[in-house]
Amino acid sequence: MKKIILLMAVLAISAGTVSAASAELVNGAGATFPYPLYSKWAYEYAKKTGLKINYQSIGSGGGIKQIKAKTVDFGASDAPLDSRELNEAGLLQFPMAIGGVVPVVNIQGVAPGALKLTPEVLSGIYLGKIKNWNDGKIAAINPGVNLPDGAITVVHRADGSGTTWIFTNYLDKADKEWHDAIGFGTAVKWPAGVGGKGNEGVATYVKRIRNSIGYIEYAYAVQNKLTHTKLKNRAGEFVEPSAASFMAAAAGADWKGTPGFSVVLTDQAGKDAWPIAGATFILVYRNPENCQTARTVLGFFDWAYKSGGEMAKSLDYVPIPANVYGVMEDAWAKEIKCGGGPVWKK
Repeated sequence: MKKIILLMAVLAISAGTVSAASAELVNGAGATFPYPLYSKWAYEYAKKTGLKINYQSIGSGGGIKQIKAKTVDFGASDAPLDSRELNEAGLLQFPMAIGGVVPVVNIQGVAPGALKLTPEVLSGIYLGKIKNWNDGKIAAINPGVNLPDGAITVVHRADGSGTTWIFTNYLDKADKEWHDAIGFGTAVKWPAGVGGKGNEGVATYVKRIRNSIGYIEYAYAVQNKLTHTKLKNRAGEFVEPSAASFMAAAAGADWKGTPGFSVVLTDQAGKDAWPIAGATFILVYRNPENCQTARTVLGFFDWAYKSGGEMAKSLDYVPIPANVYGVMEDAWAKEIKCGGGPVWKK
């Protein structure tokens, strides 16, 4: 695993299709889920020009609000907007990478991947009904694992979050009790636990609180050296989170045939599929006010599609396949208009 470079302030990036004089600053905001990847891409792309993007890692809910309010040049969300909401807001969305949300725990003596969870047990913990690590339902699927007689501290997101959307969408599909009681969304009414802001906040809480459990994007788990669990998937297999299992979840995705490209990758059927996988999306205006800024934004993401795949893999994300980003760029050329003509020309 290569070192993740987090640039927490201004991300300097550039667009090869425009000159440095065409736009000095581009503003974006949203998901924390892809922030390690976007930071790495930005760091590498900064070597090409002085153009800068100020990306605020504030959570998907905040990114959606800001792009709709027209206070940023692009938004980022792990919760895909449906075609109706996109049309109402005058937005186009496209996926930039695929990753996985993983449960992580802080249990003394339990190694990464040693603890197994089923959707029913994970749901029971987050519903506040399974309160101790040595509960019989956990022990039954973990013979040989030394489970403490300790109360479970549940950690969840405190902000509107695409990571939460992916996590709760999975539980909503995989466990009827969760579906009936909670449902899914970027924010839900949590029955138990404490809230952390961003993937960073949840990771910090889990790292500090013994006998805790949280859910974060896999890159944050690796970066913070947190203990991930195995999960029982729809095929009945206990699987580990990895780029390969995220790819297995995405294998059957129909991007071209899904309105608004709103593909959801949770609870997929493949025997090797990680059950809490998801794409992360960029949101841009269909009719931007500043043509050159729009080209700058698309120029960066075009470079990321074509040149950022190995960087994505190094951070345990799955890059978007070439045939898929071809579909996305077709949509850019067709649907994004400014000054009486297309913003993007292939």
